[in-house]
Amino acid sequence: MRRLRLGLVAAASLTVAAALTAAPTRNFTDELWEANRDIYQEIIRHPFIQELQAGTLDRKAFAFYLVQDAHYLRDFAEALRAIAAKAPKREWAEMLKAHAAQAEQEEVSLHDRILKAYGIPPEEQKRMEPAPEAYAYTRFLLATAYARPFAESLAAVLPCYWIYWEVGKELQKRGSKEPSYQQWIDAYASEEYGKTVNAVLAVMNEVAAAAPPETLARLREHYRRSSRYEWMFWDSAYHRRGWPPFTQ
Repeated sequence: MRRLRLGLVAAASLTVAAALTAAPTRNFTDELWEANRDIYQEIIRHPFIQELQAGTLDRKAFAFYLVQDAHYLRDFAEALRAIAAKAPKREWAEMLKAHAAQAEQEEVSLHDRILKAYGIPPEEQKRMEPAPEAYAYTRFLLATAYARPFAESLAAVLPCYWIYWEVGKELQKRGSKEPSYQQWIDAYASEEYGKTVNAVLAVMNEVAAAAPPETLARLREHYRRSSRYEWMFWDSAYHRRGWPPFTQ
């Protein structure tokens, strides 16, 4: 989700004595990451990501991705507001509402700047409907956000935050020779975006700590499904896949 420029940090700390006598605490999100590392590794190996870093990604594929992402962000912002409305803490609600506003404003602004550089006018962007994978992903997020409890809804949107940060950090190690691709990498590898992700991770860990086993099972299920949708989103962009009969 994209790049959210917010300085919201929620960090937990151990006392010096506890740090010296106890092993590091394993959070629920640590478990989530390990259980879904296979999907993340497939994302990193995907030709969209590999070619983006190499600077050889087809510009049409990247433009297709950005238009799809603009569609995604509008629905993602709606989902965040729906989740915020059921947040058990006011500060969590305010954080998510702020993220929704940022998703609509700064992210779309970034995409527009790049799309203009690619010569894609706004009217053409509007004519490009959501691809099947993007549509399915956002329907899942919206359905979960409106119909399921706070913790489940948060688990569904978490991969959008987290996977992008991890991908950004990984690609930042070598960077990209294509300036617009490097701009994308910089956005998601930034310390500022990392603070935003850590804030959401902290909330996820707090609600998971109080959740019964059956709820934790649903959190894992939602997180993994959204992680799969993230891979599908990039794959759809790489192939510029539209609706049957697959016209582009």
